[in-house]
Amino acid sequence: MEKHFHVYILASERNGTLYVGVTSNLVLRIWQHRNDEVAGFTKRYQVHRLVWFEPHPDSISAITREKQIKEWKRAWKLELIESSNPQWRDLYEVIAS
Repeated sequence: MEKHFHVYILASERNGTLYVGVTSNLVLRIWQHRNDEVAGFTKRYQVHRLVWFEPHPDSISAITREKQIKEWKRAWKLELIESSNPQWRDLYEVIAS
């Protein structure tokens, strides 16, 4: 079974609190965040809206990209989100169907 890795950004709302993560199972991980199954930052600040994600062929490239984005200025993260999702739609429905 081939694993698929993703880097993703969650938001509390448009221009709200952001969270950058990496996972090998995007649908499950976002479901966990949305249902407060993950203790910590996303649960505490209600950061549940999937606003951006990017596939990667392996864990190394995904983790490298996650670390890169985490170090970015907030404005750059907002620009990244808005370049592919200008309405800040919750993309969970797209990946879960």
